[in-house]
Amino acid sequence: MANSGSFNKRDNEKKRLSKRLEKQQKKEERKNNNKGKSFEDMIAYVDENGVITSTPPEAKKEEVNLEDISISTPKKEEVEEILVHRGKVDHFNSSKGYGFIKDLGTNEKYFFHVSSTEEEIDEEDIVLFELERGPKGMNAVHIKLEVK
Repeated sequence: MANSGSFNKRDNEKKRLSKRLEKQQKKEERKNNNKGKSFEDMIAYVDENGVITSTPPEAKKEEVNLEDISISTPKKEEVEEILVHRGKVDHFNSSKGYGFIKDLGTNEKYFFHVSSTEEEIDEEDIVLFELERGPKGMNAVHIKLEVK
């Protein structure tokens, strides 16, 4: 049983040369078929409706005001931050002197210490407070009881 798919070196070389010749002939045929056509004749244009045409579209120039062009990043509009927050004392440990206030607007909880209170407070009291960044996050400071 001989393997009919095996070829020797000469056969492989002949195949490679014949493929190269075929490729070169196809290349020459393409060149001959496109002779007489200039690059301009081969260009196609697409108009604003998506239709392919052989004529270039009319150039519509839009005038731009130089003051409208901004080169830098637009300035951030200053937003007035809410300095005083309203919250409810969620937890208060009077023996250790700390607690947590739940902000009524955002439902965030903030730590506070008795030293930052200006009045005597208890759990469930509604208070006004400001925020200050502490070592472990935002802390409630300047805590006052809300006047009803």
